[in-house]
Amino acid sequence: MTTIDLNSDIGESFGRWELGDDEAMLDLVTSANIACGFHAGDPSTIARTARWSVQRDVRIGAQVAYRDLAGFGRRFVDASRTELTDDVVYQIGGLQALAAAAGGTVTYVKPHGALYNTAVHHEEHASAVVDAVAAVDPGLAILGLPGSRLLELAEQRGLRVVREAFADRGYTPSATLVSRREPGAVLHDPGAVAERVLRMVSDGVVEAVDGSSVKIDVDSVCVHGDSPAAVEMARAVRDILAANGVEVKPFS
Repeated sequence: MTTIDLNSDIGESFGRWELGDDEAMLDLVTSANIACGFHAGDPSTIARTARWSVQRDVRIGAQVAYRDLAGFGRRFVDASRTELTDDVVYQIGGLQALAAAAGGTVTYVKPHGALYNTAVHHEEHASAVVDAVAAVDPGLAILGLPGSRLLELAEQRGLRVVREAFADRGYTPSATLVSRREPGAVLHDPGAVAERVLRMVSDGVVEAVDGSSVKIDVDSVCVHGDSPAAVEMARAVRDILAANGVEVKPFS
């Protein structure tokens, strides 16, 4: 049977400001990319999200980001390699402590937002993420875009890489993500998203914004937890995969 991991960016509330239905998403996904406080999340939000993940046997990942609370981590920060390495180490360590207190462990790292997209091609910032993971725990996997510099450098260092596709994001003809400033960047229809994911998983193909078919390799599919229809999308994805003989299970 074909298997696929389903992940989501969660734990992104901050204080009294609530974002997404984390409990509902955790009933559907197999891996949780928990915000680590630099783009979203506060200690209590992170702790409860870790507890909910442990209760559901959902794998915990560190969703590391640029230090950009005001911009939700979606703005580039011109940090040095050393500064960014230290920032990522700090975020992983914070989540490791809160996960341990909840009875769980961090098993992987996924960059968020601008850091994710920058690490596709930016040598220094991709290297910083790899340096941080290798320094903290070389057993941690790294989630990233197939073909990215991040995953190439991680493989060179002997780290496990997990190739990720996005259920609800638009793709360019070069298999990168469409900028959120551009039309077609975010998809909203659960049925269309589910059909798209099935094609990704079964055929290794995604339709780009220009209508062309783009080959992708995928080990894990992300449904963003902050989308208005996130829960409906995740449920539709699980249903269509199950109906076509694809088992949803964690990669770690």
